[in-house]
Amino acid sequence: MTVLGDRALNRAALARQLLLERSALTPQEAVVHLCGLQAQEPQEPFTGLWTRLSGFEASALDGMLTGRSVVRTHLMRRTVHLVAADDVLAWRARHDAMLRQKVLGVYRRELDGVDFDELASAARTLMEDGQPRTMTGIAEELAERWPVPGRRALGEMVVAALVPMVQMPPRGLWGVKAGVRNTPLADWLGRDPDPPAPEGSDPVGETLVRRYLAAFGPAASADLRAWCGLAGLPKAVAGVRGELLAFRDERGRELLDLPGAPRPDPDTPAPVRFLPAFDNAILGYHERSRIIDDAHRGLSVEGARVVLVDGRVSATWTVEAGAVSVTPLRPFTRGERGAVVEEGRSLASFLSDGADDEARITGT
Repeated sequence: MTVLGDRALNRAALARQLLLERSALTPQEAVVHLCGLQAQEPQEPFTGLWTRLSGFEASALDGMLTGRSVVRTHLMRRTVHLVAADDVLAWRARHDAMLRQKVLGVYRRELDGVDFDELASAARTLMEDGQPRTMTGIAEELAERWPVPGRRALGEMVVAALVPMVQMPPRGLWGVKAGVRNTPLADWLGRDPDPPAPEGSDPVGETLVRRYLAAFGPAASADLRAWCGLAGLPKAVAGVRGELLAFRDERGRELLDLPGAPRPDPDTPAPVRFLPAFDNAILGYHERSRIIDDAHRGLSVEGARVVLVDGRVSATWTVEAGAVSVTPLRPFTRGERGAVVEEGRSLASFLSDGADDEARITGT
């Protein structure tokens, strides 16, 4: 079985994540290809698309949100993702049990004894008036009937798990600071999510395996699980295994991949790329050594924005008063430093809507 080293896996991941060269895909096509973008920080998807696409304009994503072709919703790993409307309708039922278990993992004691079917029914009835509500507002209106769990536990179970919800615009629009207002996914998109598959079949799981590998492969089953949070995918992997190629990484793990997917030469040059907080190019794997050193792994869950140099996390970046400041995690060569500053200036211009802002490297 062919062994793929970290550099080969790095170049494959960059190619799948549209980070090896900027893509001509439309923003909508990119969101679909990437299986969504992590979006609990509302402005981060704009940088995520800018760094991947040629000529990306923030207004395009605004139009997708207001036009309802993408939505902000709890999905993979119970985190807020920006997902194509068709995908969330197709995938949501497959995530229901996981979402419930994730909330229970935090609030099991508070929610002990609550009838979740009854709670979900009451929440749906509450939302029938068409009025968007905050999570706190939903919990307050249900607390008279369920006073014991506490409003935080009650609200999270309803909004993140029991009733598929959308975080409505203006939340997530370019440059807008807005609180979360929830409305049922079915109301926002005009139809209910697809029902669960019949017992014994898992077509959605098989689709998720294929789509994940197209955007993240080659990858192990543990990587797939780390990305989506779903435990019950071995049957889906088994169902498509005959379609896939198998490799091993340097640690001996089996990696699966789509036959026609790009696996560039490990020596392919990789440009400097600025990634937003919680980018799935890093969080989409259990074994992240293909893109980030173990010593810096914590950055990926702390919300640090990072810079890829030669395809690897090599710096962090922040924005203050329109200027992009870069703090290296290792020494840069003169060429690397120049490339980081040039890309940082382009990012600063995008973030400031074309103003002549600057990038600077600090901490050296």
